[in-house]
Amino acid sequence: MPSKTITTTTAAAVLALGLLASQAATAADNTSDSTGDSNSADSKGFTFGVIGDIPYGEAEIAKFPARIQDINNDSALKFVTHVGDIKNGSSVCSDEYFAAIRTQFDTFKHPLVYTPGDNEWVDCHRTNNGAYNPLERLDKLREVFFDEPGKTLGATMPVTTQADLGLPENVRFTRNRVALSVLNIQGSNNSLQPWTGLGETAATPGQVAEVEHRTDAVVAQIHDTFADAERRNDRAVVLMTQADMFDSSQLAGATANPDTVSGFRDIVQAIIDETNSFDAPVYLINGDSHVFAENRPLAEGSPWLDIYGQPAADDLQRITVDGSANATNYVRFTVAGNSADGAGVLAWERVPYSR
Repeated sequence: MPSKTITTTTAAAVLALGLLASQAATAADNTSDSTGDSNSADSKGFTFGVIGDIPYGEAEIAKFPARIQDINNDSALKFVTHVGDIKNGSSVCSDEYFAAIRTQFDTFKHPLVYTPGDNEWVDCHRTNNGAYNPLERLDKLREVFFDEPGKTLGATMPVTTQADLGLPENVRFTRNRVALSVLNIQGSNNSLQPWTGLGETAATPGQVAEVEHRTDAVVAQIHDTFADAERRNDRAVVLMTQADMFDSSQLAGATANPDTVSGFRDIVQAIIDETNSFDAPVYLINGDSHVFAENRPLAEGSPWLDIYGQPAADDLQRITVDGSANATNYVRFTVAGNSADGAGVLAWERVPYSR
C-alpha cells in the first residue's frame, strides 16, 4: 500500500502553493485559433513557450505562481508546454500535491500542454516519494490533469489525443504549417528500471506491459505526425517530451552497456526513420537533464548512433530546456511567417524570469 504521509514542510509548501494560486488566479482567455489537425490562418508567424522540471523543492514551489505570471505577461505566446517533472525526485507524490499543481496550472492564461515526467509517477516507488505503485500514480495523474481529453489546461485549445488508447497525455496539433507532437517518454530508461522502493529487483510484468503499450502508442503517434505533415506539406515537425534520450551525463554508461537506454530504442528508430524521409527540419524539445543545450545528437559521427545501432539523422535539431535549480527562465520559440521554410522556420531564446 502506498504511504500517505506528507512531511510538515511539504504540507506547508503545498498549502502555500494553493493559497498563492487562489490569489493569483485570473479568468483565462478560453479562445484560440488553433485546431487539433488543421492549419491556423496566422500567416505572420507565432511564438510559444516551453518549461520543464519545475517546480523543484519548496523554494521553487513558492516562486511558481510568479513564474506563471511572467509567462502570462508574455502576451505573444500562443501556447505553453510543460515537458514534465512537476516535483523533484525526493518528495512525496501525494494527491494533495498533484491537486495543488493543477490549481496552479489553471492560472495559465495561455493554453497549457503538459506531459508527465518521471518524478511524478515512474520514481514514486522510492521510499521518500511515498512508496507508491507507479502505475497507480500514472492513473492518478491522468485523472487530475487530463480529465477533459482533447482540451489543453489553462486556456482551451483543441488537440488530437490518444485517449482512445488510454493515453490522453499524448497530443498533437498544428499551427501555420508546423506539426507539433507531445509524447509521454520517460526517464529511468522509459520506466524500465526496477521499482526498488517496492522491493523489486527487475521490472515487473505489469511494468513491462505498460512500457510496451505506451511505447507502441508513442511510435504510432510519431508516424502519424509525420504522415500528416507530409500530406499538408508542413514546414517543420516539433516533437516534445520529458526524457532526454541523449543525456551526455549518461553517455559513458550507455557506451559500456547500451541496455541502459533500451527503453528508448524503438522510439529513436522511429524518429530517425521519419526525420530522414521528411523534407523539412525536425526539432526535438526535451527536459529531464536540467541544463539548456542545443545540438544534433544523431549527426554523423555521434556516439549515440552506435549505442542505438541506427544510421545518422543529420537534420534532427535537439533543444533541452533548463530545469531544477537552472529553471530561472522559459524558452520562447518563434515560428517564422508562412513564407519562410528550411532552417529559418524556428528560432529560440531563453527568457529570464523577473525574480
